[in-house]
Amino acid sequence: MSTEEFILNINGMRVEVVRKAIKNLHLAVYPPKGRVRVAAPEVMSNDAVRLAVIDKLGWIKRQQTSFSKQSRQSQRELVTGETHFLFGRRYRLRLFPTDGRIHIEQTGTSTLRLYSPTDSTHEQREAALLRWYRLKLKTEATSLFAKWQKIIGVEPSDWSIRRMKTKWGSCSTQTKRIWLNLELAKKPLECIEYIVVHELTHLIERHHNDRFIAIMDKHLPQWRSLRKLLNSAPLKHEDWGY
Repeated sequence: MSTEEFILNINGMRVEVVRKAIKNLHLAVYPPKGRVRVAAPEVMSNDAVRLAVIDKLGWIKRQQTSFSKQSRQSQRELVTGETHFLFGRRYRLRLFPTDGRIHIEQTGTSTLRLYSPTDSTHEQREAALLRWYRLKLKTEATSLFAKWQKIIGVEPSDWSIRRMKTKWGSCSTQTKRIWLNLELAKKPLECIEYIVVHELTHLIERHHNDRFIAIMDKHLPQWRSLRKLLNSAPLKHEDWGY
């Protein structure tokens, strides 16, 4: 399916527009900076797109204001006393010297132990933390995919985890492959479930149209509140190009 992507400047606001073979226009505002994106029917003129966005300027501004007030973590230094999140729960990090490999251990429900040589670099400690997050997310996502593949009746050809700056998840409808953002490991489990269901639904319906919404409503009626919870959770310090 061919698409056309371009930028419109509307009242000083940058709007990303992609034309697709769809019937209705879809407008979205994304965290953390309030990026505005429009999916428009191929037959819709630029003027019609411009008018549709202008009609929603009040809503767009409210969304962008909400994102600007959203809490963000400070730069992570990976030192004792620092706060980190796992599945929406807050943990305090404690560093312990070791002559062995750098690794993370979870202690109870409030502490993470980072074992590392005293001469380890920030990059090495961060890599260990990311490996730990990946393992935790993979374990939970494996169960969620097994559950929802049966319920929805679709199965991806493969799924994997990677660091992404623009999406919580993505799906290639051509290859039927799904990717999850590694940052999801920090978010509540019900939010991860929402993304799994969202991306599996794309294997049935590629676009965020009425059919897609109907499928989501059928299988996960509370998806709107979960989306809101996900987008209200603290964002990482990194300046995402969202």
